[in-house]
Amino acid sequence: MSEPSERREDAAAAEQSGASAASAPDPWKGLRGVMAGTLILEAIVVLLALPVVADVGGGVSWLSGSYLVILALLMILGAGMQRRPWALPFNLGLQVLVILGAFIHLSIGIIGLLFAAVWAFILILRAEVKRRMDQGLLPSQRMNR
Repeated sequence: MSEPSERREDAAAAEQSGASAASAPDPWKGLRGVMAGTLILEAIVVLLALPVVADVGGGVSWLSGSYLVILALLMILGAGMQRRPWALPFNLGLQVLVILGAFIHLSIGIIGLLFAAVWAFILILRAEVKRRMDQGLLPSQRMNR
């Protein structure tokens, strides 16, 4: 008969630890979400560029079409890999590939440059979060003191 009471105690302990974990959010989790969302948005924009390349760029060849579709698929897959330590270099490498897409059509290169500006801003945000974390200025760090 002691098993149900032990389960209740374990559940209560899990709720208490969950409550303390919920009160101290992980600042990197939010940044990873921003990076994943940016990759998804960029993949959508790259796929929406296919009709532009088809109409204005003289048609979609197997090379240009497969380049853009594979690039978009890598972005979608990369969005789910943002917890990995190599995620940021991977994201920036994808940016280089989008900029190099200017050989397909100038519009792809322009998309790459616009999103490079977005990624530069994300890097600035990342540096600011790291600076504030090192100084102990994040709200989650102040709550634990």
